[in-house]
Amino acid sequence: MAVLLGCIADDFTGGTDLAGMLVKAGMRTVQMIGVPQEPIGDDIDAVVIALKSRTSPADEAIAESLAALRWLQKAGCRQFYFKYCSTFDSTAKGNIGPVGEALMEALGSKFTIACPAFPVNGRTIYKGHLFVGDILLSDSGMRHHPLTPMTDASLVRVLQSQVKGKVGLAEQSTVMQGAQAVRARFAALEAEGCNFAVVDALSNADLMSIGAACADMPLVTAGSGIALGLPQNFRKAGLLAESQVADTLPPTGGLRAVISGSCSVATQGQVAAMRATHPAFNIDPFELARGTDVVGAALAWAAAHIQTGPVLIYATATPEAVKAVQAQLGSEKAGSLVEDAFAAIAKGLVELGVGQLIVAGGETSGAVVKALGISGLRIGPEIDPGVPWTVGISKDERARPLALALKSGNFGTSDFFLKAWSRLAS
Repeated sequence: MAVLLGCIADDFTGGTDLAGMLVKAGMRTVQMIGVPQEPIGDDIDAVVIALKSRTSPADEAIAESLAALRWLQKAGCRQFYFKYCSTFDSTAKGNIGPVGEALMEALGSKFTIACPAFPVNGRTIYKGHLFVGDILLSDSGMRHHPLTPMTDASLVRVLQSQVKGKVGLAEQSTVMQGAQAVRARFAALEAEGCNFAVVDALSNADLMSIGAACADMPLVTAGSGIALGLPQNFRKAGLLAESQVADTLPPTGGLRAVISGSCSVATQGQVAAMRATHPAFNIDPFELARGTDVVGAALAWAAAHIQTGPVLIYATATPEAVKAVQAQLGSEKAGSLVEDAFAAIAKGLVELGVGQLIVAGGETSGAVVKALGISGLRIGPEIDPGVPWTVGISKDERARPLALALKSGNFGTSDFFLKAWSRLAS
């Protein structure tokens, strides 16, 4: 059977987030790291191709996304999904709008939605404005993001600044009336010349209605929340079994470790919680810049502590500390130094016998999976909303199975690093 849903994610943890939601909804899902060079198995309902395009130049992001789309089209996908972060973050010039328009043009589609809502993680949209918890996006910690600061909560205004077409709004008063009303609003907006509809959503019930209204839409652009509402469409069409179990993973065993490169508020709390009860090693960007063998020191430290339980190696810091580092080293150099260090540390940890690894931060996760030669991920059980355990699909068939939890910086409860292991078969 051909793949039903083909997804393109603009970063690694975002791809895992989406894939986890699809598995939770009963779709057997794999996440591929970059555009695959090989076909996938025939027991797959959804494929997520994870790119590293969120902060790349718009023309590069478009080219990579179109290459992913072509592969998914060849796989026979019936519908396509462009996934971005639930905080809608991108650079001033994109890349959400430019990539969305390019995908629409390639598919011959003239209308789609934009809905990053993920209510269970506190991301809601009302009157076209994105809220994080009970505050506007522009008042949240995202206003200090080092790469994609978000200072405007109006999704209509943000998206309109990035696209050539017209952006409209489907308000909560319509969404609460159900899928039929939402479809009617979409038709009205398209008749008015709109190409995108920002859609309000306050609850999972809203997401289900929106998903149902998107059943015939060639392209959906959204955060991972809408993934709750799409599998129902394939079930109604007789293409997906009602009671399918999709989150089973093979046991991996091995030692346990956490790598954290994210500096989000949520991850700062998770690092603090784990440091209180477990051994922790801090990665100092200034020491990396001086040429100190920080990687060697971290691995030697890990070897001395890891046999007694999970260890934490982190570069997580406050916004003020991050700005101080960027001011002296430059944001790109500081970021690449830390990513390269974590990539080497991850390889060393696996050589030490780590078989269960948590990685926090999208950029960090991308560097780690690349260093470990992982071409894809089989998606398993959820730890927290949007964050599942996975098992790596390695380019080296002889490699020992490795369980990975790739966590977006803003996701997870404060005890995430401590409770994750209980969701994984040993």
